[in-house]
Amino acid sequence: MKGTISKTRELLVDVARQLFARMGVHNTTMNDIANASKRGRRTLYTYFKSKDEIYQAVVEEELKKLKNTMIQVTNEDLTPEDKLITFIYTRLEAIKEVVQRNGSLRADFFRDIWRVQRERRKFDELEIKMLCQILQDGIDKGVFAVPNVRVTAAILHHAFKGLEVPYIRDVIGTDKDTRKENIKNILFNGLKTNKNQ
Repeated sequence: MKGTISKTRELLVDVARQLFARMGVHNTTMNDIANASKRGRRTLYTYFKSKDEIYQAVVEEELKKLKNTMIQVTNEDLTPEDKLITFIYTRLEAIKEVVQRNGSLRADFFRDIWRVQRERRKFDELEIKMLCQILQDGIDKGVFAVPNVRVTAAILHHAFKGLEVPYIRDVIGTDKDTRKENIKNILFNGLKTNKNQ
């Protein structure tokens, strides 16, 4: 029985995501979701009390996919430097893909960034923990010199979040390899010339 409940809920969330992407969140009604999913309103309201609740479920599902992607990167067998740059780049690409996959949600993402931000809090904390793990591994291997792992991880996390919208909009360049090299250069070499170090 649990499997059926889970499958029905997944179907409703997926149908809602597709409708939100095509028609926009504000233009999609609960009736639209019930009809498109070929489930009655009663079934829909059994799982979700409102459109706001189903929108939250869509955002949570997208964050779950993003989390799984980032956990895979954290578990890869790479040098600390390669793992950190792969983590950053994979993260930015995954977020861009989420936003692009969701069509009209893209407009809602930019318009209602604070609402999305509320949904992201748990993911943000997990991401900081993953960054701490990568940084600590780098310290243990003598690669990184970080005075405070938690603070450095939080700074990196907020810096990457600040790059999201420009990255999604291709403001920092459209060539993937160049973007990756620029991010890597700033991260590992900073702004000083070698003679100033």
